[in-house]
Amino acid sequence: MTRTVLLVDDDAAVRDALAQTLELAGLEAIPAGSFLAAKDHIAPALDGVILSDIRMPGRDGFHLLDYAKAQDADLPVVLLTGQGDIPMAVDAMGKGAFAFLEKPCAPSDLLAVLERALKLRGVVLENRRLRRMIETGDPAARMIFGTSDLADALRARVRLVARQDSEALVTGAPGTGTSKVAEVIHLCSGRSKAAFIKLAGAGLTAERLNEALTAAAGGSLFIDQITLLPAQTQLGLLEALEAGAQTRLIAGSNHDLPQAVSDGNLSADLYYRLDVLPVRIPALFERPEDIPVLFRHYVAQASEQAGLSPPDITPDVIAGLMARDWPGNARALMSEAMRFALGLDHSPEDRGPMGLAEQMAQVEQSLLEQALRRANGQASAAAQALKLPRKTLYDKLARYGLKPEQFRQQ
Repeated sequence: MTRTVLLVDDDAAVRDALAQTLELAGLEAIPAGSFLAAKDHIAPALDGVILSDIRMPGRDGFHLLDYAKAQDADLPVVLLTGQGDIPMAVDAMGKGAFAFLEKPCAPSDLLAVLERALKLRGVVLENRRLRRMIETGDPAARMIFGTSDLADALRARVRLVARQDSEALVTGAPGTGTSKVAEVIHLCSGRSKAAFIKLAGAGLTAERLNEALTAAAGGSLFIDQITLLPAQTQLGLLEALEAGAQTRLIAGSNHDLPQAVSDGNLSADLYYRLDVLPVRIPALFERPEDIPVLFRHYVAQASEQAGLSPPDITPDVIAGLMARDWPGNARALMSEAMRFALGLDHSPEDRGPMGLAEQMAQVEQSLLEQALRRANGQASAAAQALKLPRKTLYDKLARYGLKPEQFRQQ
């Protein structure tokens, strides 16, 4: 969320008072005493807006406005004017200033103008980001979200598998999006201009399979939940692949495939043929740093579909999301975002804004639980992953009532 304000005023006392007002409102102030001190921050990449006095020695607010608009025509600049500067400020509006406020101004008026400017800046930057992704022609960057190392690795794996032209296998826990990742593989491949057909494995007949293989010739066929494919259809699929089908098969599953082979629910020959190019989608508990990124994307998407302005996503909301396990993964997070965007999220757990200490405690507890889960309840491994001394880890576990054995898989 865009929350930064580049604050430019040559009067140190005024600058400090304004900075305090901004920080109390949850905004990040970057104070600067002159145009020269502010210049290096003014760029198209500035994730924020500018609040500047007009009258300053040397290069004044008008020069700053002209410079800012030359760097980025969409960068909002709010000007602070003295009592006799209003005609000049009106002129500045014609030159592209976002707004002007007469000093001294009430904090509520100042914050209201800045919030509007920040919201506009956030929309502009998000549209630019989406435009860049579209222009790159990289479906993996456009459709697989997240900033974690695991998200980067998933995108790299998808691109690698897409460049090959043989069968692929996409696995992940329920709700991780095997169907979506399969589509990204198709879109990143040389078959992207041809058809992409999706079918459920459960109850799929050999006749329907043959129809789909024909319809997707030159493209890709995705069969979800491959372990639910009837035995006779599995045999027919294997024969079609061995005969050199013109369709690329991408299979998906959220089950234990080696166990399915042992149980007789999946043909061993089919499994080993599919497992040449596996793609595993990490669960949310493995990459908690992606939860805010995904949630913001889903909220923006749901708001756009509903024709609504996206609601503010406060630190309280993010802390609450980070404290949850998300067994339903991205699908569950998407549903939560839709309820949030529509104003339907009235959880009985809501109890007003949390303080910083409480938010940090929730996040810390969540990270401890995730580390223990990844380490299969082994405290020493969890401590090493978190780069904590073992005693410190045990102290923190005791604080939250956590026991390592609770996280050991049977």
